Amino acid sequence: MSTTRQDAWTNDEDLLLAEVVLRNIREGGTQLAAFEEVGRRLSRTAAACGFRWNSYVRKQYKSGIELAKKQRKQLKNGQESTLTTVEHKENDFQSSEPLVDDLSLKKVITYLQVIDSSQNEYDELVVENKQLKKRVAHLENKMDKVDEENQSLLTNLRQVEDDYKALIEIMERARKMVVLQEEEKQSKVKFQMDRNGNLERVEK
Repeated sequence: MSTTRQDAWTNDEDLLLAEVVLRNIREGGTQLAAFEEVGRRLSRTAAACGFRWNSYVRKQYKSGIELAKKQRKQLKNGQESTLTTVEHKENDFQSSEPLVDDLSLKKVITYLQVIDSSQNEYDELVVENKQLKKRVAHLENKMDKVDEENQSLLTNLRQVEDDYKALIEIMERARKMVVLQEEEKQSKVKFQMDRNGNLERVEK
């Protein structure tokens, strides 16, 4: 029993899926048959192929789908031109899709599996989205706290800078006071004449 792949789709696999689905549309086949064929060739489930087609690949081939439908209609009209009048009337009741009688139980089950797989993957995406929203809210809350701490640190830094400037100013004033005191001491030195007429230094 081969292992069913669940890894990411490549561009080549998307291209193969598109080619097979478009060929089935042109030839009047069903998309379910296309999904089963691609699933066999890529070792994937038909449900996974259906989900990939409906959720992503189909959007890339809108013009290709329209062209394939036109070609299917042209092919159908070409076949009908060879029928008798009675056959034409019978074909008026036929749609471009295969008859209901052609639907096997296996195809119905596969179709339901595609829907179920799509729903399951959608549910998983919803859960993942909720988890991501919670994660984002948590990170935003954490970032707000970091911003508050940053603002507090900036305020403290400014306070420290102001205190440092004030300290420098105090030290500068103290230095100037020491210089002035030295100058005052020097200015207090006086000279006077002694009895012999010589100058002598007098300190107060």
